[in-house]
Amino acid sequence: MSYHNIIKGPVDTEKTNIQKEENNQVSLEVDRRANRVEIKKAVESIFSVKVKAVRTMQVKGKVKRRGRILGHRRDWKKAVVTLMPGQRIKFFEGV
Repeated sequence: MSYHNIIKGPVDTEKTNIQKEENNQVSLEVDRRANRVEIKKAVESIFSVKVKAVRTMQVKGKVKRRGRILGHRRDWKKAVVTLMPGQRIKFFEGV
């Protein structure tokens, strides 16, 4: 699996913005089959930064209802990447 297939995109919420400013952490949506080591190598190679730690979690899709028809959103995996002090990802600076 290539590094660009592991990282699917950023997760942009109020909480992730606070984590970015206060703790130097970035939240990413990643492939469900990727582990912490693969995520760390992918972030370091794509964004040219040093990673201190990676935490992952499985996010369950919410059950949604439209009238009497039930459905649910897809399940996905989220990674919270802690960067070394002084490291920044320029991709997230304007978001």
